[in-house]
Amino acid sequence: MSVWAETFLGIIAVSTLVTAVMQVGVLIAAGRLARRLTGLLDRADRELRPTFDHVNAIARDASRAVALATAQVERADQMFSDVSKRIEDTLTTVQTSLIAPAREGRALLYAFRAAMDAVRDARRRARARPRGDDEDALFI
Repeated sequence: MSVWAETFLGIIAVSTLVTAVMQVGVLIAAGRLARRLTGLLDRADRELRPTFDHVNAIARDASRAVALATAQVERADQMFSDVSKRIEDTLTTVQTSLIAPAREGRALLYAFRAAMDAVRDARRRARARPRGDDEDALFI
């Protein structure tokens, strides 16, 4: 081998060694960066976990409150429906109880008025006919 070949071979070996050392350095730096990122994520998780737990508790409480409110609205709707039906039934009963006697009273009033009109008509007819000739013919 020539001197030049050995020189270039030595340069190549040194370059390879420098490249390997740089790669090891990069791997060590990447490992340190990964550990720092892991530590940062762990710390963020520890610090934010109470906040997330609190937000979850608020969401659970809100969900429970909405469920209770929905149940109360359904109960109120049912109650108003029942009250409305009872009022309608009561009004029907009152109407039946009052209108039937009122109709009977009105019928009695019309009957009384018809009787009074009949009595008046009979009196008018009695006054309007002549008494003399008719009464003599019937007299025995």
